[in-house]
Amino acid sequence: MKRSFDAMEAKPVFLSKEERQRLALERRQAAVADQRRSALDILQSLPRPPPPPPPSGAPRDSSSSHRDPSDRDRGDRDRDRDRDRDRDRRRDDDSRRDRDRDRDRDRDEPSRRDRDRDRDRDRDRDREHRDRERGERDKDREKDRLEKMAEREREKELEAIKEQYLGSKKPKKRVIKPSEKFRFSFDWENTEDTSRDMNMLYQAPHEARLLYGRGFLAGIDRREQKKAAAVFEKETRAEQRRKFGVEDRPEDDVADKKKAAAAEMYDAFDMRVDRHWSEKGIEEMTERDWRIFREDFNISYKGSRIPRPMRNWPESKLGTELLRAIEKVGYKKPSPIQMAAIPLGLQQRDVIGIAETGSGKTAAFVLPMLSYITRLPPISEDNEAEGPYAVVMAPTRELAQQIEEETVKFATYLGIKVVSIVGGQSIEEQGFKIRQGCEVVIATPGRLLDCLERRYAVLNQCNYVVLDEADRMIDMGFEPQVVGVLDAMPSSNLKPENEEEELDEKRIYRTTYMFSATMPPAVERLARKYLRNPVVVTIGTAGKATDLITQNVIMVKESEKMSRLQKILTDLGDKTAIVFCNTKKSADNRAKDLDKAGFRVTALHGGKSQDQREISLDGFRNRRFNVLVATDVAGRGIDIPDVAHVINYEMPSSVDTYTHRIGRTGRAGKKGLATSFLTLDNTDIFFDLKQMLTQSNSPVPPELARHEASKFKPGSVPDRPPRRNDTVYASH
Repeated sequence: MKRSFDAMEAKPVFLSKEERQRLALERRQAAVADQRRSALDILQSLPRPPPPPPPSGAPRDSSSSHRDPSDRDRGDRDRDRDRDRDRDRRRDDDSRRDRDRDRDRDRDEPSRRDRDRDRDRDRDRDREHRDRERGERDKDREKDRLEKMAEREREKELEAIKEQYLGSKKPKKRVIKPSEKFRFSFDWENTEDTSRDMNMLYQAPHEARLLYGRGFLAGIDRREQKKAAAVFEKETRAEQRRKFGVEDRPEDDVADKKKAAAAEMYDAFDMRVDRHWSEKGIEEMTERDWRIFREDFNISYKGSRIPRPMRNWPESKLGTELLRAIEKVGYKKPSPIQMAAIPLGLQQRDVIGIAETGSGKTAAFVLPMLSYITRLPPISEDNEAEGPYAVVMAPTRELAQQIEEETVKFATYLGIKVVSIVGGQSIEEQGFKIRQGCEVVIATPGRLLDCLERRYAVLNQCNYVVLDEADRMIDMGFEPQVVGVLDAMPSSNLKPENEEEELDEKRIYRTTYMFSATMPPAVERLARKYLRNPVVVTIGTAGKATDLITQNVIMVKESEKMSRLQKILTDLGDKTAIVFCNTKKSADNRAKDLDKAGFRVTALHGGKSQDQREISLDGFRNRRFNVLVATDVAGRGIDIPDVAHVINYEMPSSVDTYTHRIGRTGRAGKKGLATSFLTLDNTDIFFDLKQMLTQSNSPVPPELARHEASKFKPGSVPDRPPRRNDTVYASH
């Protein structure tokens, strides 16, 4: 019991703040009282000094010497009482002062804690800022190190590719014949020439001074030669003066300065550099300027009596209304194919245009066509039954509708009506639109031939025909339909076959435009039959993708494709991408897989209805979907702005199709990226793909470069190297 009681007493007692203040005050008062008591004891123990004697002559108080002891005790008690009262008053003042000091300390305690907290927070913030800066510096240093390592690896890879294709340049060891090995050589070697050390002339060679510095060396800037000659003359004269001890004269310095100024201002006839063609007017252009102009834009012609290309829109002779329409649409500067093809179209010449994908071919044939229509009488009730003035044919519905949109941009300002005739829509409604009258018909070959055969449309006054993506139309089997449409046009106004015969500007001839990015033999055969003396305009190289497209080819297994595709699309973010497949079923399956993975994806192929295809394209253009899985229906001519990435999930069988697929990116002068998944099943395209990657300076995968199929064109038989046995038999 006692132990528990002691334990209870040992427990700490928690006091409130007021109780702690009260106890502190009591302890303080007790300490002050002790101090005062000890001071009084010390004072009382000291001997008291005797009272001072009264002054002489003063009357003595007879009563003071005989004071009563009781009066003395009473006075002592009064003094003690006064002393105690003073001591109590001082103790009260000290306690009051201590209480005020404690109250002030308690009042200042929160502000001091806030200041300490703010100081700690600022210190932590500074430490975090320093740590963050140190981390960013370390990150930048690591990034630079990784970039340098990647650059070194890229250089090693390029060196390996160069060595693989060109071989390492190993110096051939010269085989010395035994007859030459021991033969004495009378030839001098550089190490045996001791005259360079012995003769001062060989130690300080100088350049030739033609005509004592007044002559010139051919091929070197004359002004620089003049300046060097003036400096050399000045230094030589100064050296001669020092040698003979002649002092410099003021007139000599003036002469040197005049010669230096003359050399600085020297001008000769061969230094008058001609201005660049961009600084000249069209009347000042020389043949050399036009040649430089064509080289700058990589324009090449093949044909006779070729007009000059246009340098800008005001020089195009398109007409005031059409130029105003071009300005309103926002076309600032013509593209190379437009510079070359529009002047030919204005002269009613037949044109074969071969240009890179995304180079502006559509406007190159639309603008001359509209200029031709503006010279004709408007469509009215009298001539609307004779059909349109111009026909544009395209291989796919999407491309035809895109050409229609581009044409309507300019036609609305000129009052020209444009009608589109494509499959997937009611042929009766399209025939009704044609019978109402229109100047331009944009169609796919099959549907246009159906309209002609059903008498919904005629081409009695159509003298302007455009075949866009002609090679694709031939590949898709539309050659009979194209021939049927061309045969339905009037043949009385064909151009003369004689190339030298001049065309009558007042007469209307049939004008045929044929555009494509490639030119296979079937298209050339069609051109020879229906085009008269055509001018072939080539921008860049036929069948070549634009240099703005970065091509990446990756050798993968079939099972790795989907994971690689999802990684590429994830890294792409909100940018748009087109994924190409070879079949409709594959496109649908890939679209479903990507949709399950959370991507905003839509599909486009020939198995969908026209409405579904239009919804998919509009959604992709409006960024409702950022991934379009398509077959080759979307590979030709379709212009979707700002496509950042084209992915060939399945490689095509021909390099021309590959060219058109990757041409959906890198359009209108913008850069693009194309990635292709290559497997060992695509050996048919190995050779052409390797050649194309090499021409465009794109990296070639080592697996593709080493593969046997990439070394020989498909169908060709490589030369068999001689066998060892054959060599043995031949030696016998």
